[in-house]
Amino acid sequence: MALSFKPLTKATWRDFDALLGAYDGCKGCWCMHWRLSFADWKQQQGEGNRRAMQAYVDSGDVPGILAYEEGRPVAWCGCGPREWYLRLNKSPVTKPVDDQQVLSVNCFFVDRSARRNNIQLALLDEVSRFAKKQGYKVIEGYPVEPGGRRLDSSTSLVGFAKAFEDASFREVARRKKDRPVMRKDV
Repeated sequence: MALSFKPLTKATWRDFDALLGAYDGCKGCWCMHWRLSFADWKQQQGEGNRRAMQAYVDSGDVPGILAYEEGRPVAWCGCGPREWYLRLNKSPVTKPVDDQQVLSVNCFFVDRSARRNNIQLALLDEVSRFAKKQGYKVIEGYPVEPGGRRLDSSTSLVGFAKAFEDASFREVARRKKDRPVMRKDV
């Protein structure tokens, strides 16, 4: 599968909207889960979260990377400065390991037509290039280790530890049996 990549900006908003919109914004999340308290996220679930993400993009934030196959958006990886993500910082599983400035990788979405093509690894490689261009020294992720069990789509949105390992991330903390905190120096 030949992929190309673009950051989510005003120019690519329509691609993001089409990709996630075909799946109801991933159950109304629109990649706002980590940015808001649960109550706020739930209150604006759906169109409210979509508008909130669009407002971030319109303000100049680049909240992630889109993957394209033959010009069609097929995957998404949400990432940004850790300080953008209120719930990451409060969660006992994903709370900060230290005070380093990190680019946080916290969400993946792959269209059904493109699944099982190792897109997560390709996105992590692209995020590494993006992080380096942005001046980050460290990328951090919070993947899941399925351990042979089948995960529902919302659990697997954080990514799989195997893909992070394959992209040269290393475990730096583990506060829950199946949820390592992983980092990569760029």
